[in-house]
Amino acid sequence: MMSTLHQQFLNPPEEFTPIPFWFWNDRLTKEEIIRQINDFYAKGITGFVLHPRIGIPEEIVYLSDSYFQFVHTAVEEAKRLGMQVILYDEAMYPSGSAKGLVVKDNPEYASKGLKMIEYPCNKNEEIRINLVEKNSLVSVQAVKKLSSESIDLSSSKKLIVHNGKVSFCPPDDGNWSILVFVEAFSGGSIRGIHFGEDDGEEHAPASADLLNPKAVAKFIQITHDSYYDRLKDYFGNTVIAMFTDEPDILGRGAKAGLKPWTRDFLSYYKQHGNKEEHLASLWFYAGDETETYRNNYRKAVNSRLTEAYYEQISKWCERHGIALTGHPAGSSDIGLLEHFHIPGQDVVWRWVAPEDGKAIEGVHSTAGKCSADAARHRGRRRNLNEFLGVCSKESPWALTPGDMKWYIDWLLVRGVNLLCPHAFYYSIDGKKRSHERPPDVGPNNLWWPYYKQFAQYMKRLSWLMTDSINQTRIAILCGEDYLPWKIAKHLYENQIEFNYLEDSLISSKSLLTEGQIKIENQAYNTLIIEDSSKLEDTLLEKLELFIQEGVEVISLVYKDEKPKIKGVKTIDRAEEIIDTLSIVQREEVMISPKCKDIRVSKIIKDSELFYFFVNEGEENYNGSFVLKEKGSVEKWDAWTESIEKVNLRNQEGNLVVPLLLERRSSLVYAVHINQQPLIGEEERADFTIEKLEIDKNWYVNNYQLFALESWHLWKGMESFSGTVVYENLFTLDEIASIKKVFLNLGEVYEIVKVALNGYEVGVKMWAPYHFEVNPDYVRKGVNKLTIEVTNNRANEMDNARLPSGLLGPITFEAHVCKKEKSHHYI
Repeated sequence: MMSTLHQQFLNPPEEFTPIPFWFWNDRLTKEEIIRQINDFYAKGITGFVLHPRIGIPEEIVYLSDSYFQFVHTAVEEAKRLGMQVILYDEAMYPSGSAKGLVVKDNPEYASKGLKMIEYPCNKNEEIRINLVEKNSLVSVQAVKKLSSESIDLSSSKKLIVHNGKVSFCPPDDGNWSILVFVEAFSGGSIRGIHFGEDDGEEHAPASADLLNPKAVAKFIQITHDSYYDRLKDYFGNTVIAMFTDEPDILGRGAKAGLKPWTRDFLSYYKQHGNKEEHLASLWFYAGDETETYRNNYRKAVNSRLTEAYYEQISKWCERHGIALTGHPAGSSDIGLLEHFHIPGQDVVWRWVAPEDGKAIEGVHSTAGKCSADAARHRGRRRNLNEFLGVCSKESPWALTPGDMKWYIDWLLVRGVNLLCPHAFYYSIDGKKRSHERPPDVGPNNLWWPYYKQFAQYMKRLSWLMTDSINQTRIAILCGEDYLPWKIAKHLYENQIEFNYLEDSLISSKSLLTEGQIKIENQAYNTLIIEDSSKLEDTLLEKLELFIQEGVEVISLVYKDEKPKIKGVKTIDRAEEIIDTLSIVQREEVMISPKCKDIRVSKIIKDSELFYFFVNEGEENYNGSFVLKEKGSVEKWDAWTESIEKVNLRNQEGNLVVPLLLERRSSLVYAVHINQQPLIGEEERADFTIEKLEIDKNWYVNNYQLFALESWHLWKGMESFSGTVVYENLFTLDEIASIKKVFLNLGEVYEIVKVALNGYEVGVKMWAPYHFEVNPDYVRKGVNKLTIEVTNNRANEMDNARLPSGLLGPITFEAHVCKKEKSHHYI
């Protein structure tokens, strides 16, 4: 079994390939489509999302015969190479409009919203209501105003309209207004694929009414049926899924002040436990229940969106042998993933990032777990994340390969197992293409020659995180559009794994047995609640039953708040969660020394146990972790493609595993339960370290450098992006006693390829730029060190003038055997 897992890890099946967005954004030719697909294939990319994008010329009409000729070329070439294709359901996004074709012949299918118009009252004054043509009256109510932003909802009165007029005599007990609620066209649009069709431009396609099942059926007919009619032979083999992208009910650029709505939605709204009078609370503060009313409205909207949009499309995909994938609009919209066969999410705009605590703070920090836990609790094998879109730092193209690696690890350790890089650009011709949601993270970036290593890395860990079960016994209770992060932050910082469990799934899918909440393959002993104010009474009763049956329920209770659940453990600060958890939960994974930047997922795959560690911080970590189990251990490195046995040590009756995690690195430890562990004492140093600072006599193109500095400071190189070759000659008078050699390049921007005496030492794309050099490469006498440095393309694309090149200091470090005579540097 383990030898098979070794082979699958080192050479994972192509099923686990990253599947990037491929922006079709220029004049298309069959020859160029085939060339680019083969370029992907050569770099280990064996799948793509075929995404029409702004920049396609107008003569290539969306869904026309000429358009489908190019689509067929791409899909046929993918089939020939054994690649996977995910079709994209829109041109461009958000999904649901078919580039305005849904509305073109059916104007009534345009996006709608609820508009509120306020008429301050005077005594005995009759108000005439003039409706805009095609707008529909939903409700008219008289409300008592407590301030400009608050009302007394208990005194609200529904009014009757007669011949466009309402009559109302306000009481003498305060200020009153008449509120008129009108269903109106939102005026929203989507982004199109031709120039002139972007946000705010004249020809931006009209968005469709996604809450209207008939409008959605029209969308499916225009888009999905068209793809199937022309590609049916590829469905279920080459074509594996249809991607729907952040549907927007109102559309982009919708009129201000509208709330999502559709025709006859009032009755649906009331059927879901709301009252007509509650509509006012969507605009005004209406007392302590305001948030409850607004939350109930959102639930009704989400329920209708699920039924009208996601469920319809999901059933179509099932009938046609493919999966529904993509993602909703919000980072916390876990409930909207119910009908996704491959639940997805989106990490964008650098809302999540290595800096400023963004990895574990804020609503967007939940996006990785959102798709992963939606899949776990619905029995879905795969879950997807579209990532890297507009995730640069200093300028639009200033995404580093090190940050790209950080995002990959951030997703994988949270359980994402289908990675969808955003994006590979068909063309970067002209600023409208090159700077449309940049950067290109594939063929048009400077790291492309080395991309196969990224691709294989993503495959290995996507394989590991598929068909595996994380071993956490802790769930954080969440809502359909609410994923708490404040308590989660402290769990992350203490290597305590958890999953988000939706309140609706507790009622509909979970079982309570043997003191555990069981759902699909997961079992939880502990349930954590961050905000009990969001809990419905029926759920409170169920939670009390859980407590009676032995489930540990812990709730954050704010000052002066009384616990709503009988028998619940309470904390009044999020950080108290660590000490409140049982020792078993706290000590599931223990590292030493403590570090807030280390993340871990402990999983079972094919009956084998794995610890997956990731360093999300900026410093190297050198420590260890306690092995709870008894057995032997292997270290699997997905980046270097290596597997090696690990020497453990005994410490107070525990087996301890060394854990060295450099910045931007991850490691997997495979534990072979009940196998004899390899116990080894710490190696005693039998060498001395001699160092040579190589900070002078550097040459570039035969020109000697006076000092190592960023080349953007050199005349004519201010905006240069590309590769510069540095060379240096240094002399060693004795090498026989050298046992190990290390080269530390210090500060570098960004990709380095090192050779010593013509032998390739290696490539690194982020700090630390530290290489172990084969001692056989070292010569007695003169040695030639060659370093190729490739900087960031932002200097060329954005005139960003970022630091570039080899800055050092550069240190050549030799480990010399103590028993032999030391060599000396000259």
